[in-house]
Amino acid sequence: MLKVATCQFAVAGDVARNRDTILGQIAEAAARGARLAHFPESALSGYAGVDLPGSDQFDWPALRAGMEAIAAAAARHCIWVVVGSAHRLSGAAKPHNSLYVVSDEGRIVDRYDKRFCTGVAGPEPTLDLCHYTPGDQATVFEVDGVRCGLLICYDYRFPELFRDLKRRGVELLLHSYHNARKDRETFEHGNLWKDVVPAVMMAAAAQNYFWISATNSTAEYSLWPSFFVQPDGLVTGRLGWHEPGVLVSEVRRDASIWDAPGTWRDRALEGRLHSGDVADDPRSRDRTCY
Repeated sequence: MLKVATCQFAVAGDVARNRDTILGQIAEAAARGARLAHFPESALSGYAGVDLPGSDQFDWPALRAGMEAIAAAAARHCIWVVVGSAHRLSGAAKPHNSLYVVSDEGRIVDRYDKRFCTGVAGPEPTLDLCHYTPGDQATVFEVDGVRCGLLICYDYRFPELFRDLKRRGVELLLHSYHNARKDRETFEHGNLWKDVVPAVMMAAAAQNYFWISATNSTAEYSLWPSFFVQPDGLVTGRLGWHEPGVLVSEVRRDASIWDAPGTWRDRALEGRLHSGDVADDPRSRDRTCY
């Protein structure tokens, strides 16, 4: 059994403020028995284009010092930490939008770089692609024998990523978002995300037999609060709107949770898209007869 802390707070463009909140929630998660603390997209750095004007505003020395403090806290509390931040590249290249994986010994053991950044590429990029360089690698690691995978925000629109992680043996998906700092009109009248994001996470859990921790910034207006899903698609816990919180959930391998497509999933992953045996029958092959 693995206890996971899904942590949310109002991510800002202030690295010191973000760092202090992260450190406090790491301590709370550990005190409540969690072995892994999971934070939102851009939790340490803030989100370029939203929490601060652009990626040229990142304070790289402060971000390095912040990650060092987080790593020290992970070692001190003997807890794994997955935390969002920007990752600097060389020269004039735009940074990655990343999740750092910090072990319970205080070492960065891996990193996931958001693969699907929003916007249009080219000479005049838009949205995320104005500020970030996409990654192209999956990230999988183990905590106490549980195989974990990572995704970031807009990645959720691409089911191919979920299937790829399933092929890699992932049991727990840690999905970090930053669906926040929206205007009041969007929050009250155009908020499709409050329905769509949980629906996609529930479907992905049930289709792939994942446990899923979905965490979001709570900066007003946040479009949905963080939650946890078990492998049959049932949401087992949610945090409150627009308030910091730590949701501790259990990943239980021995749980008798129904895996509805489990009998045929391997065949589907291989491209055999039917159950049972097909009929060698002319009336089966003739698609125009009564």
